[in-house]
Amino acid sequence: MNKAVYIATTEAKSGKSIISIGLMQMLLGKTAKVGYFRPIIDGYPEGEKDNHINTILSYFDIQMDYEDTYGFTRSEIIRKNNENKGDEIITKIIEKYKSIEDRFDFILVEGSDFSREGAIVEWDINVHVAKNLGIPTILITTGVGKSLEELINNLYMAYDSFKDNGVEVLMVTANKIQPENVSLVKNALEKKLPENVLTGVIPKNSTLANPTVKEIIEELKGTVLFGKEHINNEAGAFSVGAMQLRNYLTHLKENSLVITPGDRADVILGALQANISANYPPISGVILTGGLLPEEPIIKLIEGLSDVVPIVSVKGGTYSITNKIGAIQPKIYAENVNKITGSIQEFEKHIPVDELAERLITFKASGITPRMFQYNMLKRALSNKKHIVLPEGNDDRVLLATKQLMDTNAVDITLLGDRAEIENKLTHLDIPLDLNKISIINPIESEYFEDYSQTLYELRKHKNVNLAMAKDLMADVSYFGSMMVYKGDADGMVSGAVHTTQHTIRPALQFIKTKPGLSVVSSVFFMCLEDRVTVYGDCAINPNPTSEQLAAIAISSAETSMAFGIEPKIAMLSYSSGNSGFGEDVDRVRKATEIVKEMRPELKIEGPIQYDAAVDMNVAKSKLPNSEVAGQATVFIFPDLNTGNNTYKAVQRETKALAIGPVLQGLNRPVNDLSRGCTVDDIYNTVIITAIQAQEF
Repeated sequence: MNKAVYIATTEAKSGKSIISIGLMQMLLGKTAKVGYFRPIIDGYPEGEKDNHINTILSYFDIQMDYEDTYGFTRSEIIRKNNENKGDEIITKIIEKYKSIEDRFDFILVEGSDFSREGAIVEWDINVHVAKNLGIPTILITTGVGKSLEELINNLYMAYDSFKDNGVEVLMVTANKIQPENVSLVKNALEKKLPENVLTGVIPKNSTLANPTVKEIIEELKGTVLFGKEHINNEAGAFSVGAMQLRNYLTHLKENSLVITPGDRADVILGALQANISANYPPISGVILTGGLLPEEPIIKLIEGLSDVVPIVSVKGGTYSITNKIGAIQPKIYAENVNKITGSIQEFEKHIPVDELAERLITFKASGITPRMFQYNMLKRALSNKKHIVLPEGNDDRVLLATKQLMDTNAVDITLLGDRAEIENKLTHLDIPLDLNKISIINPIESEYFEDYSQTLYELRKHKNVNLAMAKDLMADVSYFGSMMVYKGDADGMVSGAVHTTQHTIRPALQFIKTKPGLSVVSSVFFMCLEDRVTVYGDCAINPNPTSEQLAAIAISSAETSMAFGIEPKIAMLSYSSGNSGFGEDVDRVRKATEIVKEMRPELKIEGPIQYDAAVDMNVAKSKLPNSEVAGQATVFIFPDLNTGNNTYKAVQRETKALAIGPVLQGLNRPVNDLSRGCTVDDIYNTVIITAIQAQEF
């Protein structure tokens, strides 16, 4: 079953509570453990809680702490955006969501209400949260105050906005529609939206739209004098008792709330008598204004009645109190069982429940966003902490990345270099790195130097390397770092910020060597595009691979993609697609594809295929209509280094994509190379990936 669904509204007062309550009831009938999460809520004074969260947790008995159910308050969102810390918002929301995901079978995520300032920011956050969590969305808006055209266009624009950002919209719902217009609205929605989008139209329900006496008491800070057990009565209408009783009684309607000055004993007693009379409709309560209380004989008379509606005393004049009551927006709270059951009934009556449940069960995210990819990487690294050696300990970027890595506590770090020099660098750069949390080794002064040199001599003496030569090589940080990995004194190595690729990986090829059964070491880049993460290989190591080497690169790249949560759909790239082209280069790719199919028949692979046919579904339908890879490839294998290296750099620069790598694959222990133009983030990400690779050994 899919793990979550996101409820989003286009505006305030849409009545999305009816969807969240109905969905929760439906989900609890399908799975045992359902969690609840709201990215943004209103801020409340200390000691107070969000009513809607409390209602969901209490009524459905959701075993969650209140603090775990939301990401930020609205004021926190505004402040972080003003401080240019928007990235922190999505990061924390993902962290909280993932912690809930670990505990529950399904999560109901409810977007914000747009009830105050910052609505534009909130809309963007709703879209980005649904996108980065990779979960489908249900959209809802209200029909109040809109023409049919305005309502339909409003919902379609919301649908289009989510779709343009790569979010799957399962259902679109119009709420608070006049009952006589339900069919009209439903037909218009179905005509405007694609066939695969479900539609729901919920008529306006006066019961759900009415505030309760309890809500009125809370808003007016009133004092309950009588009938406290009935404060959940719904105030269907309200009227002011200022005229003589004989005239006022004719204005009473069913579930009317009587508003009258506290010294109007005639109206108070007349309303109570009307409530128990078969000739008048029942009332919901009595509000006494002006802070005035009935005289003692009247109170005694009321006390003697067997069943009394709520009688509430409030401060303020009758006129102002009446206006305040009229402005109250009704809510659903845990004790109001009638409204909750009414919401569930409306949901089940007007929403295609069975079809919606089926869509949720069968929904599968089409990819993984860069933000979620990076979160998953960090979580994986934290789950089994590894020790990574960084040979270029004197480089500014390496030191800044080390500080970030120490802040996450995801890895243990050893820096190679002179301690005094590193300390001076940290002081000069004002980097508050606690050196007690890392290890610093100067290779030639290390206690390991003699042992490492002897080991290298034994491993390479057949290549005419003597002990003196081994010691000279071991003074080199790349050899020393690689030997740390070989000997198990470190789990992986990351280098290349200063040194060339050849300098970084030569020691690994000489004595760490390749995994059994693999003849070639290759590389991939994780290309973090705006809405997905793909794998490019090989863009760094092999200049002109043979068919056999291309096949090995494809298989290694598929395994790497699976290890990092990306379903491999392999595109063996060439200048032609399918059987349309011939020549030595395309034949080499065609042969490589056949080798992969023979060796790993379970892998989804297509080749030869052009890049446009690999990524564009329209082109794919034209060139390779029956392919399960074309138009949706996630792993791209380039025919040679020239093509791969230029392509990844072009995509990176033109789309502003984050390119993580090169990540080496095929070695017995993880050693990864950096570009000499790498950023601090590149180093950070590569270290995290190396730590994850080390978990396999």
